[in-house]
Amino acid sequence: MSVSLAEANDIIARAHAKAAELGINITVAVVDSGGLLVALSRMDAAPPLSPQIAEAKAVGAAMLVRDGAGLAELAKDRPGFFSVADRLVRVPIVPGLGSVLIRRDGRLLGAVGVSGGKPEQDLECAQAGITPA
Repeated sequence: MSVSLAEANDIIARAHAKAAELGINITVAVVDSGGLLVALSRMDAAPPLSPQIAEAKAVGAAMLVRDGAGLAELAKDRPGFFSVADRLVRVPIVPGLGSVLIRRDGRLLGAVGVSGGKPEQDLECAQAGITPA
């Protein structure tokens, strides 16, 4: 079981709605449990590098089965492991707030990564994305 394109688009719509509420412009990336991109959407005026960062946040979360805060802790506590893991995936891993896992019935479906706001805002948008309306 993996996150579907329809689910990914719903996640993106909810995250973008939260960003609009916060008055920021973001990019949202949704990946499946293998870290492969399902959908990516950049709001008008979102920072130019935000698509790559959003995808890297999502890929790291999915591949290491940790949210962004957990990835940051891993990078700090085990830098040697993190630097090797970072080179084993197809995009660099960006640790820190702004990525969350997508789970259903206890199973990992994928992850969402957000970039464009302050770290806390990115996290708030990512969480809004995975929270059904």
